[in-house]
Amino acid sequence: MLRYRFPIFIIDEDFRSENTSGLGIRALAQAIEKEGFEVLGVTSYGDLSQFAQQQSRASAFILSIDDEEFTAAEDEEDTAVQNLRKFITEIRFRNADIPIYLYGETRTSQHIPNDILRELHGFIHMFEDTPEFVARHIIREAKSYLDGLAPPFFRALVDYAQDGSYSWHCPGHSGGVAFLKSPVGQMFHQFFGENMLRADVCNAVDELGQLLDHTGPVAASERNAARIFNADHCFFVTNGTSTSNKMVWHHTVAPGDVVVVDRNCHKSILHSIIMTGAVPVFLTPTRNHYGIIGPIPQSEFSRESIQKKIAANPLLDGVDASAVRPRILTLTQSTYDGVLYNTETIKGMLDGWIDTIHFDEAWLPHAAFHGFYGSYHAMGKKRARPKQSMVYATQSTHKLLAGLSQASQVLVQDSQTQKLDRHLFNEAYLMHTSTSPQYAIIASCDVAAAMMEPPGGTALVEESLREAMDFRRAMLKVDKDFGHDWWFKVWGPERPLSANGIGQSADWMLEANEEWHGFGNLAPGFNMLDPIKSTIITPGLDVNGKFDTSGIPASIVTKFLAEHGVVVEKTGLYSFFIMFTIGITKGRWNTLLTALQQFKDDYDRNQPMWRILPEFCAAHPRYERMGLRDLCQAIHGMYAQGDVARLTTEMYLSDLQPAMKPADAYARIAHRDTERVEVDALEGRITTSLVTPYPPGIPLLIPGERFNRKIVDYLRFVRSFNEAFPGFGTDVHGLVEEEVDSVRRYYVDCVRN
Repeated sequence: MLRYRFPIFIIDEDFRSENTSGLGIRALAQAIEKEGFEVLGVTSYGDLSQFAQQQSRASAFILSIDDEEFTAAEDEEDTAVQNLRKFITEIRFRNADIPIYLYGETRTSQHIPNDILRELHGFIHMFEDTPEFVARHIIREAKSYLDGLAPPFFRALVDYAQDGSYSWHCPGHSGGVAFLKSPVGQMFHQFFGENMLRADVCNAVDELGQLLDHTGPVAASERNAARIFNADHCFFVTNGTSTSNKMVWHHTVAPGDVVVVDRNCHKSILHSIIMTGAVPVFLTPTRNHYGIIGPIPQSEFSRESIQKKIAANPLLDGVDASAVRPRILTLTQSTYDGVLYNTETIKGMLDGWIDTIHFDEAWLPHAAFHGFYGSYHAMGKKRARPKQSMVYATQSTHKLLAGLSQASQVLVQDSQTQKLDRHLFNEAYLMHTSTSPQYAIIASCDVAAAMMEPPGGTALVEESLREAMDFRRAMLKVDKDFGHDWWFKVWGPERPLSANGIGQSADWMLEANEEWHGFGNLAPGFNMLDPIKSTIITPGLDVNGKFDTSGIPASIVTKFLAEHGVVVEKTGLYSFFIMFTIGITKGRWNTLLTALQQFKDDYDRNQPMWRILPEFCAAHPRYERMGLRDLCQAIHGMYAQGDVARLTTEMYLSDLQPAMKPADAYARIAHRDTERVEVDALEGRITTSLVTPYPPGIPLLIPGERFNRKIVDYLRFVRSFNEAFPGFGTDVHGLVEEEVDSVRRYYVDCVRN
């Protein structure tokens, strides 16, 4: 059996003393070590909350109650009892099961309040039993605790990897043996390690169950995850939420079906529209001039509003809009920058009219585990089921939880009148999953769910919230210290940050016509901002699209951060985005803050680029002799001259006209019935490809839609900017770059005229 390192912690001020108490506790420690368990002994609690976090790597705690602090009168609660209560409260906040023992020589359980006693696994009175007997008793409980930690699939995978079976199935490296026959293979083996390679197995291993038909330990783990995430069904997916989305759609949507889609959707939803042959009706989100995508107004979710969109859709000309029942609504929950919807409001508006309500929660799997998020996620305990509509949530457990890359899951909530037909759903599942899934990813889905079991999952989310709030407060403090000098700002309301802790979720609601968000007249109680999503605003542009005389484009800041070991998630014109996942620490965000201060110092001194960005300048020597401030001003000037903030906002909010079904336009690629059209000639042409600017990574056009003047003007700006500032260029997927007569030209593939 694989041996894990989970020491038993002993906390006793006499642990290193030569008195009787010290000799006794060290005798117990030695007896435990003889039984094969490691012991870590410390003489005080230190920082209670920090020390309590050690529960994640401990198998048991043994706490002394004979310390000198236990000296208060009978009718008083002494300091040691108070510390003991605080410590145990901190432990139980994170872990309901880890064994906790008290021990003493002179004091007994009668000296301990009942609220502490009920959290204990036992009380040891020293010298009444031999150290060996006490050690065996404690180890029995520690082993029982450890045996209960692993969820079903991970447990089965560990057992299989450790049982020494010879492998005659694929993969061909045979548990890592093939790598040992090659020098570079040896490197690979040493880097990834024996356990990962032994656990990389084929789906022919019966004792591990089957992901493809959801049997055995895989099925047990999916049922366990469904329970933890408040769903009726859960399906693990090993190639990302892009695939999870396609599974939901192919189970739900057929050619010609009308579907209602958030225009701010992930490209996998648009791929699903193409693959299913659906006719999309889009709901348009708000935007501000920072480029931050806001919520779809609540009024757009009304039946009347959607029917008007159906009636106005050229692809549905002649169709009686009042007779159409859309097959699915897909909504991005949350947006990239953390804007959330009240899901119960949306369910209530559409239940019984739209058959399937699908929340793409790729960026929100953590919300189910803390009351802070209320009804601003898809599925929660003690919520009424929709009467008729099925609810799906697709989640990237690798983004905000602890899954490996590509770990994802589909959650399903049955309605009061419909239950998921798992066999029919599995047909769509099999269409999109691999017949050779990576078992380490399955195990990470299993473990990521188990980690979120309350109270541990609640504690992890609360820590994320606390770190995010503390970071925001630290940024405000720096801003205050600088006074009238410039500094970066974290986008969001400032009202919640006056108090300590995580505050109230009501403080993070998006209220109508607030200046900080710029999204206009929002419905009350419909949207909130997730504080763990932090969009940092750089100087030079306001929320209304007005450029200052000087500015600091975010792309320069993030290149500076990258060369200082800080890599961010997304970069916009004057903003960049970071996330406070359950893995973020104080050290990490404080390092970011100090790197930003270093950037400010280098900017104010106009330090030469060769000194502060040597790697970037090695790739782009043209910038070597420029000062940092001079480069910022040059790019800022071009942004301002092109009025690019207003241009991009108007482009995304412009009237985008479909001329063909997305599937029909995309089919022109397969039939090679396309034409590569240069940017200046694109107006009025029909695209066969997704056109997706990065940032923000949201498709601008989908196959079958026509280019309008705003979009062509934007692509002209991209062309000019990329030529002027190589290394800082905007990447537009769907834009084809070709060198013609020593000139770089830009094209898009369109339907042949």
